[in-house]
Amino acid sequence: MPKIPENIGSKYRFIIIAAERAKQLQNRAKPKVRVKSAKPARIAIREVEENLIAFEIPQQEPPQES
Repeated sequence: MPKIPENIGSKYRFIIIAAERAKQLQNRAKPKVRVKSAKPARIAIREVEENLIAFEIPQQEPPQES
């Protein structure tokens, strides 16, 4: 079970971030960690666990009244 960093706050957000990073790795992005596995998903999970991936949480704007 991966450890979820506090700044992520949600296991669902963790999975989304790791999935996006795995896509980047599949498209030949350079890994930021060394792991035994060559699987992009495993590498991405480790990178997110170690807080090596920058991400931004979009802020929702309040609905405008018409």
